[in-house]
Amino acid sequence: MSVGIIGAGAFGTALAVTLAHRQPVALWARDTRDMATARENTARLPGVRFPDQLAVSGKLDTVFRSDILLLAVPMQALGGFARAHDLSGKTVVACCKGIDLETGNGPTAMVPSATQSAVLTGPSFAADIARGLPTALTLACTDAAVAKSLQQRLSTPTLRLYRTSDVVGAELGGALKNVIAIGCGAVMGAGLGDSARAALMTRGFAEMQRVATAFGAQPDTLMGLSGLGDLTLTCTSSQSRNYRLGLALGRGDDFDAGITVEGAATAQALRKVAKRHNLDLPVCRAVADLVAGKTDMTGAMDQLLARPLKEE
Repeated sequence: MSVGIIGAGAFGTALAVTLAHRQPVALWARDTRDMATARENTARLPGVRFPDQLAVSGKLDTVFRSDILLLAVPMQALGGFARAHDLSGKTVVACCKGIDLETGNGPTAMVPSATQSAVLTGPSFAADIARGLPTALTLACTDAAVAKSLQQRLSTPTLRLYRTSDVVGAELGGALKNVIAIGCGAVMGAGLGDSARAALMTRGFAEMQRVATAFGAQPDTLMGLSGLGDLTLTCTSSQSRNYRLGLALGRGDDFDAGITVEGAATAQALRKVAKRHNLDLPVCRAVADLVAGKTDMTGAMDQLLARPLKEE
């Protein structure tokens, strides 16, 4: 029995490294030449050596022999991958965070052919996981028996998984915090200060709870790792790509278009969701406008600060 991981980005590679310390892991990558020779992902996680039980392959059928598949592909590519490959008979764990632009769905809904599906989310940076630094994540699955089995297989001495049956809440927490992180980065990039960031985080978290409640999530879920925990991490560290995009927007700098920033697409998807369900999300709307180039920092802040005064 082995674990297969699709996607050799930083997070997929980090999961492969830490899990391979206790069981065989097959990692699929588009180009395996450098990794096979160097026994590390020099492009995404330089300096992190691959354990002996980690096999890198460019052949999907090799990785598909695993009984558990972790899909560490970008959120906007997940649906296309699932449509192109038969996942029946597989236990699939989605390891991406976001809302699909086309359908408005979260990760698990994008893999309908899987026999069992779950989502792995929560506050984590790939470099921390790969280097064995203590990290706690949420594993969300509606099937209690499957959740317990996955929890045992995917936990390590330094990667601790907490399980929940609230898949909707876990997915929304992981998706929406990326949007707020862009906003917090923009605030800091524009030099508006820590107090403004704290205010944006807090009001953004209220919007996260508003969306989650509207979709039937359990209120406590967003108070945990996949909500508040992940929000705190990504809104305060430049290791977060979403935060770094916000910094660039706030400073008026260019940002590398080749870097996947899940929150940018999620902000646009959330605009559609909010309109469809009549949700008032001023922070998320301001971030969506900023990312889309429909406003600048001055306009975004004016938009938020001009709102009527009200009770918290």
